[in-house]
Amino acid sequence: MKDIISAGLAQLGLSGRVPDNAPQQLAQYGHLLLEKNQVMNLTAIREEDKVARLHMLDCAALLNVADFQDKTLIDVGTGAGFPGLPLKILCPSLSVTLLDSLGKRVDWLNEVARTLGLDGVSAIHARAEEQALVKGFRDCFDLATARAVADLRLLCELCLPYVKVGGLFLAMKSVDSADELDGAAHCIKLLGGRVEACKDYTIPGTDICHRVVVIRKVAPTLKGYPRKWAKIQKEPL
Repeated sequence: MKDIISAGLAQLGLSGRVPDNAPQQLAQYGHLLLEKNQVMNLTAIREEDKVARLHMLDCAALLNVADFQDKTLIDVGTGAGFPGLPLKILCPSLSVTLLDSLGKRVDWLNEVARTLGLDGVSAIHARAEEQALVKGFRDCFDLATARAVADLRLLCELCLPYVKVGGLFLAMKSVDSADELDGAAHCIKLLGGRVEACKDYTIPGTDICHRVVVIRKVAPTLKGYPRKWAKIQKEPL
């Protein structure tokens, strides 16, 4: 796994831009993931080479999209820690908050951070639409990320409230998300965002192309958003 990650980081042009021990730490994280996956449903990907490419290198590609140095990031609906934990390993000065609604996953993520010796990582058990209303979270982060499969309108309502004005929301999507992006135009504007770019990339060692939708926060999110989850699902913006 370490060798695949090292080669992939080089293909992404990240060699020399990440710590020397990053491939080893990412590989260790991958092994911890596969070990825990035997007793907890964390990922459908169970082969080491695929974990290295489809998880670790997929997340690493974000380093070519935005500047993470000395920034604060909240990873909404982090699941098994993607992309927040790989980004922290690759950019140690990044302060990362991992947010997930499943307590067992949060406990495991905190354990992984301790095992890997990562400072500046906090895993929080909370619902995204509720935590966004808490002081110290709303309009407070330089960056928000989401790798969830949900529609962009839902992701924007859950994630943009966390981002400070001038910050970025990075939504990891498929390359065939143009219609989805068009459908989210009203939502993005209403929540204080503006689409800045769509960055496509190929995961090293595969023919899989993914897209990062880069949304700049240009105004504070209006009071009343995010709404309750049932409302968000039933009536997307």
